[in-house]
Amino acid sequence: MMDDYRKGWALRYLREAKSELEAARRMPYMAPSLVIEAIRKARNAIYYSLGEPAFIEIAIREAYEKSQGQAITDPILRFLLEIEEMVQQLAQLEEIDGEKIMKQADNLVQIASDIVETLTGEKTES
Repeated sequence: MMDDYRKGWALRYLREAKSELEAARRMPYMAPSLVIEAIRKARNAIYYSLGEPAFIEIAIREAYEKSQGQAITDPILRFLLEIEEMVQQLAQLEEIDGEKIMKQADNLVQIASDIVETLTGEKTES
């Protein structure tokens, strides 16, 4: 069961991620930085949904270091590692392809929405 503190932060980060994406669509000149913020906030929403973000970040970092060249068998940890890799890749694409990064960011925010809704039991705005 998720406590109210983490639930509140997960929902807040998700709302902010969605707002950042909308702002990026309205203000193309600011889109790169807004999209990067949106994907980071979507990631944070996922982390707060699953537990204490600091512990999750440590677990991901340790799993990454241990997994060099090896498959990770835990599906949740593997998923979190893939999310982190996506965030890193999108941050690097910032200047390369604005359309591609926007689509990827939309996908990540949708994934975060699904996770937050499932774990909090609350419907989020689309």
